Amino acid sequence: MNIYDFKVTTIEGQQTSLADYQGKVIIIVNTASKCGFTPQYEELQTLYNTYADRGLVILGFPSNQFAEQEPGSNTEVQNFCRLNYGVSFPLFEKTEVRGKNAHPLFVYLTEQAPFKGFDSKHPIAGKLQEVLQEKFPELLEGDSVKWNFTKFLINRQGEVAGRYEPTTSPLAMKADIEKLL
Repeated sequence: MNIYDFKVTTIEGQQTSLADYQGKVIIIVNTASKCGFTPQYEELQTLYNTYADRGLVILGFPSNQFAEQEPGSNTEVQNFCRLNYGVSFPLFEKTEVRGKNAHPLFVYLTEQAPFKGFDSKHPIAGKLQEVLQEKFPELLEGDSVKWNFTKFLINRQGEVAGRYEPTTSPLAMKADIEKLL
């Protein structure tokens, strides 16, 4: 099994298969428009602009599961991303990425790449850990996605090559991306 076995729905409502991205290096990321990490859209777009011609694609999956930081409709999310961050990489419909209704893709991703902690050097890492412990302790259990902007790097064979928590800047992934390209 690999990610090509999963079907997803685009932000415009079209059912598609991740097999459409076969042979590409992929970043799959859960996103939100009203999050402290939302500016990562800019860095994700920079990566896309830099490496798309070499085979990188970024797939954004908005989710409203973390403090309701993605309350808008799919159309509102798409407009926000394009207008504020110039996002041109593919976006998908709002998706549950953890819990009993998690999309099977995210269940698979977290099984393949377990949670290993937040980057302690990130200025928000301590605060994020503290907020999760105080307000959302259930999010710290297991290996599921912990917050918005968790990124999964996928190699050209559709296998998970790495997991990067929200406290890892997308640009910090460059060396790992280049190895796969």
